[in-house]
Amino acid sequence: MNANFWRFAALSTMAIAASAASAESGNRLAAEVRAANGRFVNVAAATAEGYAPIPCASGITGGAMGIHYVNSAYLKDDAVDLAKPEAVMYEPMADGTLKLVAVEYITAKGPASLEGQLFNFDSAPNRYGLGPFYELHVWAWKQNPTGAFADMNPNVSCDAMKKAD
Repeated sequence: MNANFWRFAALSTMAIAASAASAESGNRLAAEVRAANGRFVNVAAATAEGYAPIPCASGITGGAMGIHYVNSAYLKDDAVDLAKPEAVMYEPMADGTLKLVAVEYITAKGPASLEGQLFNFDSAPNRYGLGPFYELHVWAWKQNPTGAFADMNPNVSCDAMKKAD
């Protein structure tokens, strides 16, 4: 076999290892987020801690983020704390209940990271009417085929909200 084959094989092995390491990192952070924020499975815990709902957010090309319950005090302090996410995200269910699917960390200070995972940057103007900020979604309670840190989840829907209207 020629040298190019071996170079290709080595690069392929490194790419697979990097992908596995990234998935492991995502699974580890998602597990830490679940452990630190499991109390939010009951939406009453979120409201008791000062979180308030904003409308269900759907993606233009499908999928959704769900209903964000936002803690305005955490949003204003710019701190990144694993156990104090700025938003807790719920998927509305057909029976009227809300199912915890993810949390979101938001800060204006950056570049930002949590446990080594870099946040995404949203410039201004943006669809939220906010100044520039950094955000990280962690899909800790619902698997996201586009990644544990993607903004939208194709497995989440706001359809139950539309039926309630």
